[in-house]
Amino acid sequence: MNISVFGSGSWGTALAHHMARHGHEVLAWAREEEVVREINERHHNALFLSDLELDPGLRASADLEEVAAHSDIWIWVVPVQFSRKVLEGLTGSLRQNVVIVSASKGIETHTLRRMDELAWEVLNLPPSRFCALSGPTFAREVVLGFPSAAVLACPEISVAVRLQREFSDGYLRCYAGRDLVGVELAGALKNVIAIAAGIVDGLGLGANTQAALMTRGLHEITRLGVALGAEADTFRGLAGMGDLVLTCTGALSRNRSVGKRLGEGESLQAILGSMREVAEGVRTAPAATRLASGIGVELPISDAVARILAGKASPGEALEQLMRRELREESEL
Repeated sequence: MNISVFGSGSWGTALAHHMARHGHEVLAWAREEEVVREINERHHNALFLSDLELDPGLRASADLEEVAAHSDIWIWVVPVQFSRKVLEGLTGSLRQNVVIVSASKGIETHTLRRMDELAWEVLNLPPSRFCALSGPTFAREVVLGFPSAAVLACPEISVAVRLQREFSDGYLRCYAGRDLVGVELAGALKNVIAIAAGIVDGLGLGANTQAALMTRGLHEITRLGVALGAEADTFRGLAGMGDLVLTCTGALSRNRSVGKRLGEGESLQAILGSMREVAEGVRTAPAATRLASGIGVELPISDAVARILAGKASPGEALEQLMRRELREESEL
């Protein structure tokens, strides 16, 4: 099967490598000519995961239309904040049978759109031809072939089941699901909690604090997800709890790294200036708080992260405010 991959950062490269290793004919789109050249000539990604060898069958191109024409399965790994512009460049390339599989995790800041909503708005692509891929999967470990698992969600379950067979092998096991909204929101919102977990590390706090943070963080992102039409069970699965645990605790987590450096006293500007890839949680935090405030849902941890990122509270001040919130029962959603 032919597969097109849009976005050749670490996660896009990992997925392209995985699909090529699985025997598919993969053409990946990269904006950087250096990345295209190194993938095609040396089977390495010069800017991301540069020390890992990629499947020799993987090819890359900087020509957006060429990659679009290569297949009817488009794996989307362009960061959400940049996706609208790239999608607009594909309005003339969308064919009737194209299905988009989005592995981008975030919410467009100025519109509060999810990726499926962006695809509908820009390309008129219905949800039945849009699938979200998410789960506890660090790019580096996928390339190395460490056993991993993820979920593919589409309202049209037959689409998810068909893709499940094409994506799964002895290295990556995919589960099919219907809750597109829940999988997308879980993948986006857990990044905000991961920033908070990094802040806890940066402040030098212990396991008690981390356990409480992750538990209450899962509770609040579930609460928002359900209010927006997602299923609560999704947040207890691979896209929710699984990815949350990985991103809050794993040393390879970009969002956790941002939080840790904030907790240690670095400025956000300095942190982001030193990073090659996008930490989606930085833009998702204010978007999540706006989404929640619009429907009357409380997100105390996400609100605290958004205030820290905006320079309205120090990590220590935000933590004290969280601990001194009004006492209440531990309740269901």
